[in-house]
Amino acid sequence: MAWLLIISSVVVIWIASLFKILHGSYSPSKGAFLNDSNNGGSAKKRNVLLVVAHPDDESMFFTPAINYLTSRGHYIHILCLSIGDADGKGNTRKEELYQASATLKVAHQHVKILDHPDLQDGFGKVWNHNLLAKIIEEEVVSQGIDLIITFDNYGVSGHCNHCDVHYGVRKLLLASSNRNVEAWELVSTNIFRKYSGPVDIYGSPIYILCNAQMKCCIAW
Repeated sequence: MAWLLIISSVVVIWIASLFKILHGSYSPSKGAFLNDSNNGGSAKKRNVLLVVAHPDDESMFFTPAINYLTSRGHYIHILCLSIGDADGKGNTRKEELYQASATLKVAHQHVKILDHPDLQDGFGKVWNHNLLAKIIEEEVVSQGIDLIITFDNYGVSGHCNHCDVHYGVRKLLLASSNRNVEAWELVSTNIFRKYSGPVDIYGSPIYILCNAQMKCCIAW
């Protein structure tokens, strides 16, 4: 009987959390992320560059951010630094990225996928941070980017390519004399939070309160 009560409570909390998330998605956002307003209260439209390591990173890790930004009229560009050919399916994954981008309302011409010989997918493949910084800088300049979104230094899953992308962006920011580019990172979470589903809607505010000094903006 006690186990039934526990399971029922977990199900109720899970459903209530999901309802809260769905309700919030249709409500005006009160978040601080890109919520600065000017020009009579209208938010400035940003040119945002999402920098990822492999096709599917954009869907697995950044879909909420992309949906948030496109719904508010910001311009999204995706730079994928490899075709994800570790298993020989790079061309298939490349096409899947284009299809996913269309679903996420990112224009085809705003998606760039590289197949550089020194940036090949794999856990044993170390990517040169200077090369990454150079490639990202070229994209920033050519597309007039003023905001970058990428992985943090753990890369969500711990994949070395994800981590290298973070350090490539960081290298660019530290070496650049242009201080007009803002950069945000996706904060990696522990296993419990990662797989708690909608219940994490309560865990996130608690984490922020416990880490009041933490910033999700990559330091210069």
